[in-house]
Amino acid sequence: MKKFYLFFLLGTTAASAQQTQPLTVDYIMRDQKWLGTAPSNYRWSGDSKTVYFDWNPENKEKDELYKVQIGSTKPVKADLKLADAAIQPEYTYNSDRSLGLTEQGGDLYLFEVKQGRKIRLTQTLERETNAAFLTDGSVAFQRGDNLFVLNHRTGELKQLTNFVRNKKGETKPAADSQDGWLKKDQLELFDVLKKQKKAEPFGFRAALIPEKPLRAIDLKEAALNGLAVSPDARFITYRLVSMPDKVHQTVVPAFVTESGYTTDIPGRTKVGGPLPVYTPYVYDRERDTVYQIQTAQIPGIKDLPDYLKDYPEKLEAAKRKNADRAISLFGPFWNQKGNIAVIAARSQDNKDFWILKLDAATGQLSLIDRQRDEAWIAGPGIGARGIFWIDNQKIAFQSEASGYSHIYIADVVAGTKKQLTNGKWEVKNLQLSADAKTLYFSGNIEHPGISHFYKIGVQGGEPVRITSMKGGNEVTLSPDEKWLAINYSYMNKPWELYIQENKPGAQARQVTASTSAEFKAYQWKEPEMVSFKNRYGDDVYARVYPAVKPHPSRPAVVFVHGAGYLQNVHYWWSQYSREYMFHNLLADQGYTVIDIDYTGSAGYGRNHRTGIYRHMGGKDLTDQADGVKLLVEKYNVNPAHIGIYGGSYGGFITLMALFNESDVFASGAALRSVTDWAHYNHGYTANILNEPVNDPIAYKRSSPIYFADKLKGNLLMAHGMVDENVHFQDIVRLSQRFIELGKNNWELAVYPVEDHGFVQPSSWTDEYKRIFKLFETTLKK
Repeated sequence: MKKFYLFFLLGTTAASAQQTQPLTVDYIMRDQKWLGTAPSNYRWSGDSKTVYFDWNPENKEKDELYKVQIGSTKPVKADLKLADAAIQPEYTYNSDRSLGLTEQGGDLYLFEVKQGRKIRLTQTLERETNAAFLTDGSVAFQRGDNLFVLNHRTGELKQLTNFVRNKKGETKPAADSQDGWLKKDQLELFDVLKKQKKAEPFGFRAALIPEKPLRAIDLKEAALNGLAVSPDARFITYRLVSMPDKVHQTVVPAFVTESGYTTDIPGRTKVGGPLPVYTPYVYDRERDTVYQIQTAQIPGIKDLPDYLKDYPEKLEAAKRKNADRAISLFGPFWNQKGNIAVIAARSQDNKDFWILKLDAATGQLSLIDRQRDEAWIAGPGIGARGIFWIDNQKIAFQSEASGYSHIYIADVVAGTKKQLTNGKWEVKNLQLSADAKTLYFSGNIEHPGISHFYKIGVQGGEPVRITSMKGGNEVTLSPDEKWLAINYSYMNKPWELYIQENKPGAQARQVTASTSAEFKAYQWKEPEMVSFKNRYGDDVYARVYPAVKPHPSRPAVVFVHGAGYLQNVHYWWSQYSREYMFHNLLADQGYTVIDIDYTGSAGYGRNHRTGIYRHMGGKDLTDQADGVKLLVEKYNVNPAHIGIYGGSYGGFITLMALFNESDVFASGAALRSVTDWAHYNHGYTANILNEPVNDPIAYKRSSPIYFADKLKGNLLMAHGMVDENVHFQDIVRLSQRFIELGKNNWELAVYPVEDHGFVQPSSWTDEYKRIFKLFETTLKK
């Protein structure tokens, strides 16, 4: 193969005056510290005067802790002990926000806001969790399987629950057993033991026993989950989790080990495996009674999913059974007054999400909001974690009812709902101000690929944009809410820290400068932001890297990003930084490159998100082919010289492209690819394809292994052998299919020490040399 060299274009910096190292695959894929290390993990001091962050401007082995004062743009290294005392943890506050609670290292700390003083409440070997203030000012927390209340003023500690476990084999010794005989003999022999036994109910030990012992609640074989207490300490809510008897865990073998022996890494289950059963309860301490939360009354609990219409026998069987669907409950979430609680529920078939009002005294539930999606419930901010109280009567949450994830306010008492934001854009990272008058959020109002920080009053109105830099703005708000620590980047400029006053139009001051002279010496390209109509009439967005000087063959490469609700067509620095640099290299070598936010990508609303339901490799694949049509029509590429590549979901699409769009794609590189969705995990796959045993149609039309016979172009596959996400077994099974089919236009590169996300620069280098060689030899004919 010929050697190709790409020289840095002259920049505007001093380094540009010198000739620099040619930009090759080896150069790009080495240890990524050569770019410079961006700052991360921003934390504010409790007084809102200092930002702490992790950074590595000196290119050391590890990041170090830095800080910068408000009003300064010169970060300095921070003293770890002083920083630990100064950094503001995430506190749970009491009603007037005079006190805060936090957990650090498994112990509880109390923060006195006015005094700025942190007081340690516990120092135990056991971990204290789920700390919250009760209405009387005391602190409730969980230790082990039980709840306790601590009066931080007096130091009095009280146990609220007595969960016990009836362990198998633990019985009292029988009277005729050896231990039983010894016990009886001891009592007959010694007067002192007789006296102690008679005195126990009336002596000193009895004085320590409460007048009414705590009810023992037997957990039996179930796991305890979701333990919580109402603010008045009357109601204890919890879930018992029954695990399935037979759970078949996968195993990932590790071949390159220190011992020289192959070791097995315990893996995940596969989609469709048995799921835990959650049963919710209330323990009423006042009445000393335990009762189950009544989930059977949830509206739509028996509703069947539409996809069963494709299986008439299964549909009729389900109708006859008329069973309640399995659900998972989250919460309850109590208002500060402690008189109203809401619970979130999600059906295990992924079609419904409910917000419900709980009558804790009876276990009865009433509906506040129901989100039903015949595909699957998801979207940014949607779920139990996105629910919070605005006041003692209203809650805020997010819903895709309008087609995009927006903010809603529900009056739990009046039974009314109000949509606060609206439009063809999405709300992310919603949070409430300390005075409960303002909601802050990130949104892509201006463009799907531009993220800004906004605020809106809890009563509604137009959102007010606070940040102003075009690109990606990830904001960490100071405790006093007067300042923003902004993690900002642009498409050809990696992330840096900026500080801005929390005012619209205020200037953001850059604090860090992380990129190296080497990085800045090359004029990294700003890809063209375009959109096109796919064959279904939907808008699809893409980034295009036009060839600097098109090769005579006029080749093009399609890059397919991964999934998990992700986008890559945006104005900020890509998480695919190596691929971004590789696209610069390809463009300088005469290729045109396109990167598409195909159907299923984040940022475009419910219809785009769920467009792959029951058919992965459907619209998400044809979007790639429609993007090629755009390149042919507007960028003069040769339709006979099109390549495609991507990793994980991108690898899956690459396989489907080589199998089902073989007239469009001449070659492809499929990296760490899913080849059969029935072998992937449950949490992701069951959302989109349901379960294999219930919806085999979806799996048969979505899994590349069933289309392996259609391979025509040249295929490179690359996979880590210790991949704990997409198992190496996936690619081995597809390879066996190729062997049995007699296919010879494929090759497999294996990486013995790599997991799903490659770590070793040598692996990245080897992989991308192979990709580059594939395109050079198949697309430049």
